[in-house]
Amino acid sequence: MSFAQFDPTRVPSPCFVIDVAAVEANLSVLNRVQRESGAKVLAALKAFSCWRLGELTGRYLSGICASGLHEARLGREHYGGEVHTYSAAFRENDLREILTLSDHVVFNSFSQWRRFRDMALEAQRQRPELRFGVRVNPEHSEGDVPLYDPCAPGSRMGVPASRFEPDLLDGISGLHFHTLCEQDVPPLARTVQAVEEKFGPWLAQMEWVNFGGGHHITEPGYQVDELIALVRDFSQRHQVQVYLEPGEAVAIHSGVLVSEVLDITWNQLEQAILDTSATCHMPDTLEMPYRAHILGSGQPEEKAHTYRLGGMTCLAGDVMGDYSFDAPLAVGQRLVFDDMSHYTMVKTTTFNGIPLPSIALWDSRTNALEVVREFGYEDFKTRLS
Repeated sequence: MSFAQFDPTRVPSPCFVIDVAAVEANLSVLNRVQRESGAKVLAALKAFSCWRLGELTGRYLSGICASGLHEARLGREHYGGEVHTYSAAFRENDLREILTLSDHVVFNSFSQWRRFRDMALEAQRQRPELRFGVRVNPEHSEGDVPLYDPCAPGSRMGVPASRFEPDLLDGISGLHFHTLCEQDVPPLARTVQAVEEKFGPWLAQMEWVNFGGGHHITEPGYQVDELIALVRDFSQRHQVQVYLEPGEAVAIHSGVLVSEVLDITWNQLEQAILDTSATCHMPDTLEMPYRAHILGSGQPEEKAHTYRLGGMTCLAGDVMGDYSFDAPLAVGQRLVFDDMSHYTMVKTTTFNGIPLPSIALWDSRTNALEVVREFGYEDFKTRLS
């Protein structure tokens, strides 16, 4: 609720504003999970890559997890701690550099492990702390949205039990699984049971097991004590180091997207055109889909004045949704979309040449504000040729 006190006219529009205090509060909860469960918690950069907060993150967590070379390099340069890298498939040139940056490298298939094993083991001889793992697919779905379900039928993510190759485990020290998306402990407990049932015979050979991401640990109401107990029990029974990779949990409820009303029009209902875009700046609202909350707004017709809010692009469906307000909207008015740090900043595009939102760090404890990045024409131009 800290942004209820924030003045959106203090930043350019559009602008992502991150409350450093809120991020630190999330990190504190995750640090408690580490201390009391024995797990090592990694920040998933795929969800939140604001590296200006890398040093802060490193004070609380054990490192980062990356989805490829660039995230691995960012983690090594700015976050401290361990770097774990997984990709659905590695390119040889990328992997050579990843092997110099990472502490754990997780392969999606035994065919990739077979292809790159000699290279990987040679890198390990140069850096004995380097470890390798295989992602497994327990074929146990917990997600409600097929687009975000890594265990959906026919998924390319991980090795199902029927394709597991125990003869290739020499050099493999850990297993990785991932099934969750914005979920709490009961779905994780069911997933762990499925993993033990399908891959239990090989857990005794492992040094570590990575429980992947999707854990909503910092969401109010999450069963933190139960998570700590679950991790402790699994770790003790199998004598392994457990890793968790929350991405959203690092940044949940920590940031907003400030936007400005550019025009008011009418077509069957009042319409407001904003200087931000659903498709460019908050694509998960279209992909999930979900309705982002705007501070001070209500559901359609709940308040006196209802508007359909749309973006600047030519995409007909670039629409945030229908919202109601106590007073009529006006050109130049600022609107603040809530909970816009995670899976937004990392997904922005310049479709239609729409500028990327600026980035600002705000500390709700002191009211200190710093605009750390603004984007312009050169950022658009240099992406394309």
